Amino acid sequence: MLPSHTPSTPFQEISQDMDFLQLAGKRVLVFGVANKKSVAFKVGKMLAEVGAEVVYVVRSEERRTQLTRLLPEAPIYVCDVEQQSEIDQLAKRLAEDFDGFFGFVHSIAFADYSDGMHPFHETTRRQFLQAVDISCFSLIALANALKDQLDTSGSVVTIGISTTRMASESYGFMAPVKAALESSLAFLTKSFSRFSEIRFNAVAAGLLKTSASAGIPGYVDAYLFAEQVIPRQRALSTDEVASTAVFLLSPRAGGITAQSVVVDAGMSINYFDRDVVANAMRPT
Repeated sequence: MLPSHTPSTPFQEISQDMDFLQLAGKRVLVFGVANKKSVAFKVGKMLAEVGAEVVYVVRSEERRTQLTRLLPEAPIYVCDVEQQSEIDQLAKRLAEDFDGFFGFVHSIAFADYSDGMHPFHETTRRQFLQAVDISCFSLIALANALKDQLDTSGSVVTIGISTTRMASESYGFMAPVKAALESSLAFLTKSFSRFSEIRFNAVAAGLLKTSASAGIPGYVDAYLFAEQVIPRQRALSTDEVASTAVFLLSPRAGGITAQSVVVDAGMSINYFDRDVVANAMRPT
């Protein structure tokens, strides 16, 4: 059995004024770290900085080895969310090792673009259902498996996208999958309300520069275009998305549930920026 992990910043050293988010001493699960550029990694780092106790869950032993190099003292578990047996086993082990969690962060997504990017109508059944299983249903499955270990006033936060209605060819078939994830928030909030006040929210993030996104065909060009459209002419940062996730996780966001909070640095209000329009209309 693992001992209860000691927060990197001891609770007793954090004054009430410093603990604005009221997360000091609270234990939080973070799912989905791939590397130090991941949103999940940034979320975990920020949680530790405010005195929370962070427990990580990654998808493979290889990922655990990689994360251990970055966070040698952190408790790290392995769970492939495509396998219900692994989710059940994870819940059992966590119940044995800890006395509950305030909440968890779900930063898990996967789409198989191994054969390149194709028109949406050519998406295969296998590709689509696998993406739904890993990127959306995993939130439901994890919430159900961990429901008895979550604080009744706790919080669950997932990572979505800034719009599921923009038919971006560079994002393939993932926008409809993220739309299902976003819709699930309302239904999870409602069903959990029968026995708790647990909140379910999403950070609807704009385009980010992460290792995972860099592997999507055409994504880099879309990211560079987004940088031009954003009013400040500077791309959205992973830290900005992580900060919003930590806020939504905190008791300070107690009145927010079943919502997707858009964090896109204003991109969605600036598609008709005069310079962007002029560049598009310039003769080739």
